[in-house]
Amino acid sequence: MLLIVYYVIFMIAGDFAAYFIVLTVEYECGSYAGLIGFLVLYFFVLWVFWLVAVRVTRPRIPTQSAS
Repeated sequence: MLLIVYYVIFMIAGDFAAYFIVLTVEYECGSYAGLIGFLVLYFFVLWVFWLVAVRVTRPRIPTQSAS
């Protein structure tokens, strides 16, 4: 459950970032470039933040000391 919570939080932040980046691209290059840029960034954010959420919620394995 915690994995999904982290993923949703990261996705909301990533989608806002992608939106504002694409607004700049759309203003400079046009709506077609903005659409393509948003789709690329959206799917990239989906993939990257899934990996980040998995890494953040990974169980910690205590190291054994040599004694």
